Formats: sequence, C-alpha cells, structure tokens
Amino acid sequence: MKKDVQEMVDRGEMLPLMEEFYTIQGEGFHKGTAAYFIRVGGCDVGCHWCDVKESWNAEIHPPTLTSEIVENARKYSDTIVVTGGEPLTWDMGPLTNRLKANGLNVHIETSGAYPLTGTWDWICLSPKKMKLPTDEVYAKANELKVIVYNKDDFRFAEEQAAKVGDACILYLQPEWSKRDKVVPLIVDYVMANPKWKVSLQTHKYLNIP
Repeated sequence: MKKDVQEMVDRGEMLPLMEEFYTIQGEGFHKGTAAYFIRVGGCDVGCHWCDVKESWNAEIHPPTLTSEIVENARKYSDTIVVTGGEPLTWDMGPLTNRLKANGLNVHIETSGAYPLTGTWDWICLSPKKMKLPTDEVYAKANELKVIVYNKDDFRFAEEQAAKVGDACILYLQPEWSKRDKVVPLIVDYVMANPKWKVSLQTHKYLNIP
C-alpha cells in the first residue's frame, strides 16, 4: 500500500471497504428495519464460527474514501449500520462525522475489542471470549448480543451482562450452524431468566443479505 494511502487509512479518511448494501436489519433490537450496511474489512478476533471470514484480511479489501462511502449510503436509507470484520480496528471518527453531517442515524455492530471511536446513535456490542471489550464500550452499549454456540456461552453471557449499563438490552442469539441444538436451550434460558431476549438471524430465514 502506498504511504499516502496508508496514512489516510490510519486517520480513518479511507477504510478497507469489503461491501456495502441496502437490506433489512435481521438481528437484535432494530430487526425488520431497512438499513444500509457498510462492512469494513479487518478483524483479528478470530471467531471460529464467523460467517464472514473473508472480512478478516483488510489487505484484500480496497481502501475507499469515507466521502465516497457516505455519498453512496445517503442515497438509500437514514439508518446506517457499520459492521465488519471489526470496524473499531480503524478510526471511525471521519466516517461517522460525515454520516451525521448528512442527518443519518448511525449504528455499529462491534466486538468492542478496540477503543471506541466515532459518534454513534446505537451501539450493538457482541463480545467474544478471545478478545474482551474495553471498559468504555461496556458503559456505552445500547444492546448486548451474545452468540450461543454451546452451554458455556450462557455463563459468558451473564459475565458480560454484569458489565453493561442497566438500560442495555440483553440478547442471546444462536450461532447459525448450531441453531437446531441451541435454540431450545436459549428458549428455556430466557423463560427462566426474562431479563434476556431471543435474537434470531431473521435475514437468513428471509434469504436476504
């Protein structure tokens, strides 16, 4: 990568853009909402069940000016979801400042493993055991979404729930490949612990991106 491009990436003026698309938010609190997704490449958290492993290597995704990303986004929706990969790998300040300047609602889906940058209307925190979130993102999370792959994830979920604010909405979501086994466990758990809610990847049931 050329030095000047690398410097712009380091400042968040360019981002390794994997894809951008207009769809229906399928998960969590805003499920069913039309939203424009910006998927940024780069992630070293390394979830073995990740369904977008092609996002991990930032070097294969072209550095793209944040001004161009925003110009595309503003044409489609007033709700923008920044996801990855792990978007907080990069400085989100320039992107979110431009999105907010266009009057857009800006959401992030993050593991929280890196310092929180950017200005957000909604923070969906999905913590991972391999690389835990920062204290700041726990305090600011609007939504906690824990992926359930096995029974130990319920223990992990409670540990994480103890660290977020009282207003944070708590979700348990089955890992897609294990859904037949873990959905009954999640249902039983939520019924016994009603502070939690069930989140499903409804976009996969709808067969949309």
